[in-house]
Amino acid sequence: MRLEDVLEAMSLATDLGLGQPTEHMVRSSRLAVRLAVRLGLQGEPLRTLRDVSLLTYVGCPVYGNDVAHSFGDDIEFRARVPEVDLAGFPAMVFMLRRAGANGPVTQRIRRVGRLMATGAKDVLAQMADHCAATGEFGRRLGLDDTARRSIELSYARWDGRGFPPVGGEELPLPARISHVAEVLEVFHRTAGLEAALDIARSRAGSHFDPDVVSAVERDPGAFFADFDGEPDEPEVPSRQPMSDDELDGALEAVGDFCDLRCPYFAGHARGTAELAATAAGHLQLPDDTARLLRRAALVHDVGRAGVPGSIWDKPGPLNRTERERMRLHSYLVERMFSRPGPLHRVGVLASAHHERMDGSGYHRGLAGDLLSAPARVLAAADAYHAMLQARPHRPAREPDAASAALRADAADGRLDPSAVDAVLAAAGQPTSRRRAGGPMGLTAREAEVLALVAQGMPNKQIARRLSISAKTVSNHVEHIYTKIGVSSRAAAALYAMRHGLVGHPSSQ
Repeated sequence: MRLEDVLEAMSLATDLGLGQPTEHMVRSSRLAVRLAVRLGLQGEPLRTLRDVSLLTYVGCPVYGNDVAHSFGDDIEFRARVPEVDLAGFPAMVFMLRRAGANGPVTQRIRRVGRLMATGAKDVLAQMADHCAATGEFGRRLGLDDTARRSIELSYARWDGRGFPPVGGEELPLPARISHVAEVLEVFHRTAGLEAALDIARSRAGSHFDPDVVSAVERDPGAFFADFDGEPDEPEVPSRQPMSDDELDGALEAVGDFCDLRCPYFAGHARGTAELAATAAGHLQLPDDTARLLRRAALVHDVGRAGVPGSIWDKPGPLNRTERERMRLHSYLVERMFSRPGPLHRVGVLASAHHERMDGSGYHRGLAGDLLSAPARVLAAADAYHAMLQARPHRPAREPDAASAALRADAADGRLDPSAVDAVLAAAGQPTSRRRAGGPMGLTAREAEVLALVAQGMPNKQIARRLSISAKTVSNHVEHIYTKIGVSSRAAAALYAMRHGLVGHPSSQ
């Protein structure tokens, strides 16, 4: 796992927030690297450029509900932004048209009136918030000063008429290159080579640095050839793999940043992660399983970027269409973290946070034994912490009321009682009953033995591995089979895999 793997996952969140197809920012990044090579960049500056081009506009979903107040569907609004040179009269016309495009008539009139009265200054203020947020996000990811400054200036322009009003050579080169590459990716994909060249030439000297545009014009056919295939960037130096602690820190930053989607989500990712991790301790889940659970909890709601802010901000019930769009967020997080391999397990677990034991959850509708122990804990932790926070359609609940609601869900078969007890214990709330350790009351030692049994180890080998007697192992195995209701190693192995007790590095 390298930092660029996390950045690529975040770039997919940007795609969602921009209303663009999957890997729009990844393809833009490849174009940016090609441009940089034509401009003579090599070595570390290329890596900085790739960081910037993956994260340019990453803060767009941050002010989603603010944009929704002005334009309705914020994602639909951003999907059209590349088509417009956002400065002066054309920008105002574009915004007025979008403000009056959807929603009740009275609401559209209010939006248009507010834009005309303020000269769209409130929209520019939202961009300022975006810039500040992305700079702090880049700092927490460990990006260098040039990269952070460049993503802070996502809406700056060569002519200085963007926001903030920084232009010319004061605008870092990675920003200038990324701005051109991102727009060209859209036009080349949607309208072809000539349309991409026309837009580049028409914005040279205003939105775009003329020297960067000139680099595109040198053999444009070769420039655009095969850029949407598999990555081929041998010129860009790779980073060293991240340590576990570094990956944890990066995912914490991702979770905190994505909680900015709407103000009332603030702290939900971190709060859910702490509850889930502590609950894993109460259940005596293996350390690597607990770590996987915490990571999944940190990013479990990143898929919100693909759902309009107007839905998250709606004070009343969602209609059928809105409800279906909202439910997509659990699927989207799995797609965002679908690769590389080490992030895939995080994404799969994160996507299960709305699954329920009776099959009434989403997005897969899994039930019972199909839900692993970490998935059950995540579902309970997410539900409990969400109830403690206010939402547009309801006030926050007091801890006692949230605890009672969680117990009711367990009693009705929607949540796992053991997971609920562990989450309530983690929250300092009274639990329904005392439970032994891992899934189905397994102790920590029994969970460890089960993981080794699932890998096909005979009792004597397990005994040597754990420095205990073969007789003790045999007793453990007998107790394990009784507790989990199986009679064979194959069935025990399936149980261990379902409950996240095998498949992590320490079990190899």
